[in-house]
Order: sequence, then structure tokens, then C-alpha cells
Amino acid sequence: MSDQISPESPHEESLWLATTPTTEYGPLEDGLDVDVAVLGGGITGLTAAINLTEAGRTVAVLEADRIVESTTGHTTAKLTAQHGLIYDRLVSRFGEERARQYARANEAAIDEVRRRAENGAIDCDFHRTQAYVYTDSSADRAKIRDEAAAARRVDLPASYVEDTPLPFDVDGAIRFDDQAEFHPRKYLLRIAEEIHGDGSYIFEETRALDVDPGSPCHVETDRGDVIADDVVVATHFPVLDRAGYFARMHPHRAYLLAARVAETPLEGMYYSTGSPPATMRTYSHTTAAGGDSGTGELLLVGGQGHKPGFDGPPTSERYRRCEAFAREHFTVESVEYRWSTMDYSPVDRVPFVGQIDPLADHVYVGTGFGGWGMTGGTAAGMILSDLITEGSSPWADVFDPQRLTPGASAKDFLVENAKVGGSFVGDRIKSLLATLESGCGDGLQPGDANVVRRGTQPVGLYRDEGGATHAVSATCPHMGCLVRWNDAERTWDCPCHGSRFSYDGDVLSGPALEGLLYREL
Repeated sequence: MSDQISPESPHEESLWLATTPTTEYGPLEDGLDVDVAVLGGGITGLTAAINLTEAGRTVAVLEADRIVESTTGHTTAKLTAQHGLIYDRLVSRFGEERARQYARANEAAIDEVRRRAENGAIDCDFHRTQAYVYTDSSADRAKIRDEAAAARRVDLPASYVEDTPLPFDVDGAIRFDDQAEFHPRKYLLRIAEEIHGDGSYIFEETRALDVDPGSPCHVETDRGDVIADDVVVATHFPVLDRAGYFARMHPHRAYLLAARVAETPLEGMYYSTGSPPATMRTYSHTTAAGGDSGTGELLLVGGQGHKPGFDGPPTSERYRRCEAFAREHFTVESVEYRWSTMDYSPVDRVPFVGQIDPLADHVYVGTGFGGWGMTGGTAAGMILSDLITEGSSPWADVFDPQRLTPGASAKDFLVENAKVGGSFVGDRIKSLLATLESGCGDGLQPGDANVVRRGTQPVGLYRDEGGATHAVSATCPHMGCLVRWNDAERTWDCPCHGSRFSYDGDVLSGPALEGLLYREL
């Protein structure tokens, strides 16, 4: 197998975005009254919205950019209740009944996508398959066996196996039967069409800025206010954060490649117990980027997960390592796409779905899916619509955002927040040791970036390929941490809570609601 590494992927974008059309829903133009305002146009928000409209509620979906282009548009698109080694932990720390709620909610999410795809004749490449968690270390074999046993206890279709369809040997694996994979944008863009109309709306380029959880609720946006009886906050990181979600979740970034390989398409979906873990699945496609038509299979290979912005290899090196892994195990003919994704993981590893805080009776949240948002987000949308229309959900207890789980989360809470505090202090020491003198930016080569100091202010400098230097404040407006440069994607990333900004300071994803201020050189 070749050890050649591509210097650059032909398409530096998500496969899901490259093979579907862009959307053109207009922005909010005036104030609006609806039954429910849904903040965020990803899988959580759109699932909640379609269920609410079918229950007779009028809905306004407010998306800051374009729907299904953010986290949902950058997924591996696995529909599975198998979320790594989680069920043994859930049973021991939450109890068997709560673990069973978690399992049933995620299994129901797979059935929800299947049902809608079949009933609505949505061609979204839905395909039933097996999901595996495997280990290549004999030291993890006991964990694999324990996980399979715990999953069976909560009625999941799990079994321990030592042989898989992978082209290399494993020391053990858990197999979940009757899981699925799909094309999330093909599915959700059709769902969006069903939502928009008859008194319900989808508004793009409309950023929610704040929520007043009164009765009724008031949603402040950059385009006007929306009044609603209930609000669903599905903005990846909550817009309204009075309950300290910034300290209860930590961001995590991973990388994906879509490659053509010479081998027979790999059947099944895979996730490893390694550190960092690897992920694999095959996607059978009918449309290539750039308007060319064709059929075939692409192998999706990813991994190299890390906390964004912290010390370690640059982003370009993480992509290189993903490709090296693919070439080690497969005959890679070409790399067609590459992209990254970021998720938030709660310290106890269970998403937050339900009432957003104790004082906001009519504001609900779905967040913290830890890399498993296709089932987690679908389940969250179903739970939230049930809470609004019925007042309850059979799966709500385990996901309750107001839960207290000190035994399940205290250690991780301390570790993750200590990392944030260390980054906050350490970066300021580094910035104080750097000095930006007149003309200092001339030392940057095209494509290079650095954080330096001008007076008392940390400044992010980037020199583009044309030789122009862009200077922005290096202080994240969310909570004052210093951003760091992402060399492959040419963005400024916050290591504390995961906000991302373009090289000229525009906010790409929250929790920050404002961009980095432009600085004069």
C-alpha cells in the first residue's frame, strides 16, 4: 500500500455540503409572533421543528448562517446507539433504568429517520448496517467484553466478536446490529421544505443574540425580535447560558477524509478505543463535486481528536496523520474531500436535553452530543417537541439538564476546567513576552500567523497568500481567552470553549456571539 501523502485535498469541504445544493431561505425582516422559536437549523432544531409543526404548532427556525451547514454538515453521518464505551459507564454511574432510557432514545432516533425517509420518499442514502467498536490492544479486551454485556442488559443488539470486516486484525470488538448510515443534508433539506410554509418559517442569516424567558418569551436577533410561547435552543452551544454550560461541557475537534480506495467497499461503521480514536465508514454516492455525475464509493476515515487550540501538532499535520492511517490499511487512489468537525462533550458524557435552567419554564435546550449528534440530535428534537406539546417524554430523565451527577462527572469537571484555567493564564504570560514593534508583521511569510502584543493588547496576525497582513484582537469576546491559529483551515480557534473566527475576525461558531475586533497595524 502506498505511503504517499497528499499535500492537499482536492476539495477542502465536507462531502455532505459538496454533494447538495446551497439553501436560499431569506432572513427575518420584521418582528414575528409564533408558537415556538427554534434557534439553530441543524438536526436537533429541524427535528424538533418538524415534530412541532405536525403537532399543530407554528414555528420559526432562526439560523445564523445557512441551515445544515455547521456541525450537522460536518459529521461522519452515523446513525447508531453505539457511542464508544459508554453503556458500562452509564449502568454503573446512572443506574440501569437511566442507561436503558439513553439506549431507547437513540434506537428510536434511528427509526425516526428511517420512518421519515420511507414515508416521505426522501432519497437520503439510508442504509442499515452494523456498528463496531474495536480495539487493537489486548489490554482493552476486558473493557470491550464488559461494554457488550452492559449494552445487552439495556436491550441493545450487542455482541462481543473477535472478527470484523476490517482489512486488519483486531483484539476484540462490540458489534451492534441494525444500525444505519445516511446523507444528513439530503434528509434534512427535505425536512426543511416541509417545515417552511402554512404559518411556519425558516430564516437564514438571522443570528439569535439573547432570550428573555418570560411569558411569552422574547428572542432578540440581529434582524428583529421574535415572540414565542416556547423557545428551543439548538445552537450547538446554548445562546442563553445562565446555567454554566461553558463549565459543564468541553469542546473537541476531529478530522475526516473521504477517499477513493481500490478495495471492495467496507461494510459497517467503525470506531476504535485508541487514543486518539479512529473512525471509518463507506459512503455510496451518485453525484460528485463540481457538477460531474457518477457512482461509486468513498471511504470516510477520520480521527486525531483533540481539544481545539491546545498545544500539539498543527491542523495540517492532523490531516496528514489521518491520511497516513488510511494508506496504511487501504490502497488509497485519491483523497477527494477533507473537513473537520467540532463537538461539545458534557463532563458526564450524557447530552443536555430539556428545560435550559430552573428559572426558564418555557426555554428548552439540546446540546452536548459528544460526537454522536445524528442520533443524539434526532432524539433531542423528539424529546423537546414532546416536552412542549405533551409535557413529558419517556426518555427525558437521563438527559435532564438540571441533573446532579457528582459521582459521574466531578473528576472530569475538575480536569477540564483546570485545562481552561491553565490556558487562560499561560497564554497571557506568552503574550506579555511577545512584542509587536512597528513593521514586525513583515516577518510573517504568506500563510503564516502568530499572536503577539501591541502595548497591552494581544493581536492575531495573519499574512494571506497575496501578501496582505490581517490583524485582529486575539482575545475571544466570549470569556477573554486567547485564540490560536488553525493553519489548515485558516481560522482563529479559542482553546477554552471552542469559538471559531475567520482570519479577519468574523465569528464562525459560538459560544462567542461577536467577532474579533479589527486592529490597525
